[in-house]
Amino acid sequence: MTGLFSYPKRKLRKLIGQGEYEKAISFGNELEAKFSKDPDFLFIMGSMYYMLNDEEKTLHYINRVLEINPYDVETLSLKLRVHQYLAEKEDNEELKQNELDVVIDCCRKILDVAPDNFEVRDLITELES
Repeated sequence: MTGLFSYPKRKLRKLIGQGEYEKAISFGNELEAKFSKDPDFLFIMGSMYYMLNDEEKTLHYINRVLEINPYDVETLSLKLRVHQYLAEKEDNEELKQNELDVVIDCCRKILDVAPDNFEVRDLITELES
């Protein structure tokens, strides 16, 4: 449990919360070797890049979290939102469908863990119709 509250991750969250993104990125990069297998750290980094609208880096970090824990609902929800956004801005129908397939896969995994998530249930119903 102490891993969740280690000082470096608290400092990283604080920098992000204060909007000090350049410092947070630099600090996060310094921490990455030590915390490269820590899903909490990886999620924090992915979330920061999500706030900065950097889909590629967001997916880099959240996919690493999902390698460790493939059914992490928060991470799946973030991945779902990124791919939903990418699908919305995609002009190529084939690529758009690929993004939507990822969204549907994320929805299914979330519902495996949290079957009472009605927002996700409504979204998958809409996408599959």
